[in-house]
Order: sequence, then structure tokens, then C-alpha cells
Amino acid sequence: MTPALQPHRIELGDVVLRPFVASDEDAVAEALRDREVLRWTAGTAVIRTPAAQRASRWLQPRLNAWAQGNAIFAIADRATDYVLGNVALRDVRRVPDQAVAAYWVNPVARGRAIASRALDAAARWAFAPDGLNLHRISLDHALVNEGSCRVALRAGFQLEGTMRDYYVEPTGERHDSHLHARLATDQPAGS
Repeated sequence: MTPALQPHRIELGDVVLRPFVASDEDAVAEALRDREVLRWTAGTAVIRTPAAQRASRWLQPRLNAWAQGNAIFAIADRATDYVLGNVALRDVRRVPDQAVAAYWVNPVARGRAIASRALDAAARWAFAPDGLNLHRISLDHALVNEGSCRVALRAGFQLEGTMRDYYVEPTGERHDSHLHARLATDQPAGS
């Protein structure tokens, strides 16, 4: 059984990373109306759920994520607390001292480097001895999802290779994927 994690909050100037709460459902619903969020990050179960119930279906498991050993952050506007995106560290320690990252940003918040700043901040916290004390965080994205590649590189996640036919869209279409990773010993993003 994966050990529970203590929920954490990270301040990033104009945004904060914090656990999701039930009242975030409207913001999640807005994000899930975006074709790209649905295509790359929602998952088959959410896509197959009627549109009116998708946000609840996506949000419910994330409300208890920390207790299940996954550090799932809402990226929220500091002034309004409205959710602008998500950055997640899942499968924490399924492989010793490692986790897997994922992220999305609501279309209204794109173009502000929110995803890369949030991913970098989550990684810094996860590598810290008073955070998760991890050594490696990996992530992957379909090659055709070029925006996700830019986010990973800006956040200091080095490209390690291409995994052939690794990503499968809910439609069944397969894509090659880039594998990125960042180590605790890597230079932090922006250094």
C-alpha cells in the first residue's frame, strides 16, 4: 500500500499550488470543455462520461489523492483562488525515490508559463529533504503535443528518448511519446 502524503501548498507569486477541493468543480468543468485537455489529459473514463458529469468524474479521485500517495495540485489564481490548471506527481515511490508528473492548463490561462512554473515548483518541493525527498521525476507526452514538450523543457525536464506507439488516445489512435525526466542532482530550471 502506498503511504499517504501530507497535503502541501506552494506559493508562486500570482498563482498557488494547493490540493483540489470540491468547490473547484466549475473550473474543472471549464477546462474539460477544451478539446486539448480532453485529448491529452482527461483519460478514457472521463471522456466516456456524459459532458455534464465529466468534471465530477475527474475531480472525485483527486480530492483524496494525497491520502492515496499522489501529490495532486490545483494551480489556482492567487487573487481569486480559481483553478487555472493542474500539476500532479503520481505513483510516488512506486519505483524507489521516483514519481511521474502530469499537467494541464485551462485555455484562459495559457501563454503565461503557468504549467512550466508549476511543474518546476512541484519538482523543487518533491526533491527537497523536507518535501518528498525524491531523486527522479519522469513524464511523457505524445510527440504531436508540442506544447507539453515546451513545458517539460522549460521546467528542466531533459529529453531522454522516444517511446514508440506509447501514448494511446481514448479514440485508440497511437502516438510516439517523448520521455523526459529531471533528477534531484540536475540544475534547477532557469539556472
